Amino acid sequence: MLLTQRAHSPWKGAWCSPGGFCERGEHPIETVVREALEETGFRIRVTGYLGVWVDDYVDGPDHRENEVINVAYYLAETMGEARGDVDRSEVSDLGWFGWDELPSPLAPPGTLAAVLQAARNAGSTPLLDRPQ
Repeated sequence: MLLTQRAHSPWKGAWCSPGGFCERGEHPIETVVREALEETGFRIRVTGYLGVWVDDYVDGPDHRENEVINVAYYLAETMGEARGDVDRSEVSDLGWFGWDELPSPLAPPGTLAAVLQAARNAGSTPLLDRPQ
C-alpha cells in the first residue's frame, strides 16, 4: 500500500492515500491519476473502485465550522518507476506499507482505516464509469 504523509492541515503529519480535489469537468479517475503523479511521482493505472466515504475536513474536535468531504477511493497499480518529482507542499514523505504494517496516524481519521480494511477484505467493484 503506497501512502503519503500530509505536509499541511488538516491532518498535517498523518498518513493518507494519494489524492486531491477534482478539477471542474474532470472525471474522478482522471483526478486519481493526476494527483497520484503529483504527490508520489508514480504514473498509475486505476484497476478498481472501492466506494465513497464521507468525513469532516477539519483538524481537532470542533466540527461547527467544518467542511464535509465525499471521497471516492480507487485501487491502482504503478506503471514503472517513480519519476521523482513530488509536490512537497502537499507531501512530506511517502512509503510502501504491508497490510499489517500501516503507519499512524491515518487520515482522514474517521474513515481511512475502514477504507483500507475494505480494500484488504472485499477487493473492488468493476470500473463501469470510465472517463471519455
